[in-house]
Amino acid sequence: MVTPVSDESQLAQAERIGMALVRLNKMHACVAAHLSKTGVDKASFVLLANLSQLGPSRSSALAEAVFSDPSTVSRQVATLVKEGWVERRADPDDGRASVLAVTDAGQRLLDERRAQRNKAIARMLADWSEEDLSAFIDHFERFVGDYEKALPDFIAESGLGPRSEEGKN
Repeated sequence: MVTPVSDESQLAQAERIGMALVRLNKMHACVAAHLSKTGVDKASFVLLANLSQLGPSRSSALAEAVFSDPSTVSRQVATLVKEGWVERRADPDDGRASVLAVTDAGQRLLDERRAQRNKAIARMLADWSEEDLSAFIDHFERFVGDYEKALPDFIAESGLGPRSEEGKN
């Protein structure tokens, strides 16, 4: 449950963070647009990265992990399979079903992009002091973790998620 906030100072701080996130998202969209020209769209990359983290998984588990619906994930996975970055395997627990797994080529793609990203971020932060960088990482990881925990409530409050249907009977 998200704690309601009424303090004007907290709301002003939240506005600054929100606007910084808007700017960050705009820049991320720019990078994603350029990456899509190389054959990897943002949604596919997110699926590939999450599947790598999860390990071999059913499509429904992958959809849940990325807060998407199974039909959308199924279409996106078809592209990943076609590109050779993901493969379907028999589910070891139920041979009638299949699991998705990242291929060696898919893992190489992830590793290459991760290395590129890490080098770019390291260059960007090269002038930061070790103390500032360490504090930023600690606070940023905490922020992202709290955001992940609150996301289902944010979605429900917007009327777009499954929890938004609760109590409407």
